[in-house]
Amino acid sequence: MSETSIHVQLQQKQDYQFDIHFGNAIPSLLGDEPAPLGSGQGPSPVQLLASAVGCCLSDSLLFALRKFKQAPEPIRCEVEADVGRNPEGRIRVLGIKAVLTLGVPAAALAHLDRVLEQFEAYCTVTQSVGQGIPVSIEVVDALGVRLK
Repeated sequence: MSETSIHVQLQQKQDYQFDIHFGNAIPSLLGDEPAPLGSGQGPSPVQLLASAVGCCLSDSLLFALRKFKQAPEPIRCEVEADVGRNPEGRIRVLGIKAVLTLGVPAAALAHLDRVLEQFEAYCTVTQSVGQGIPVSIEVVDALGVRLK
């Protein structure tokens, strides 16, 4: 039994364009497929998936650091989704790579090793998506030093 139910409503505008409604006072978003199917007027479903992974990872890292009263801002995240054909010849997301960049040098953050060991486990989206799509995660600090 689920603890929470998230409701999103999609309404076709034209062709492959859909208005995505999130409810409450959250602005709607236009989703669209890139050419040749759509006209690329909004993010594609794969871009939305990649952004969900990146946003959730960034949120989880920020939350974990803030539990120790650390200020890593501004965090950046770049996500790359590799799209190709599966063994059956169907187009699929074959893998996702996320690189999170802290806004400060690692030396400015206490308990960073502990945070880096744990934050991924609390990322709802990545842990869910990762059951079907390989997800690799890197973390670097503001000086470009790879921490994970």
